Amino acid sequence: MKIWGNSPKVFGVYNKQNPVDKIQKQNVVSSVKDEYKISAQAKDFQIVMKALANIPDIREDKVKEISAKIESGEYRVEASDISEKIIRMISREKE
Repeated sequence: MKIWGNSPKVFGVYNKQNPVDKIQKQNVVSSVKDEYKISAQAKDFQIVMKALANIPDIREDKVKEISAKIESGEYRVEASDISEKIIRMISREKE
């Protein structure tokens, strides 16, 4: 697609150097330093997040315990318990 019109003039305006560009900064002394302060609540949050990062997502001891019960036939779950938990989970998702 070609656009006809004043495009060379437009390019000339944008490529033109402004006198402002030629000004050099001299003797600029910056005495102001950036500062930041972290609130106590933010510090506590950082500590908690670091602690959570060190906790494994899967509890290996619990997995081994339940796996052993399943293999031995001791692990039994009532269907009514499962259905109640599914219904509770679905009702929370709708809220």
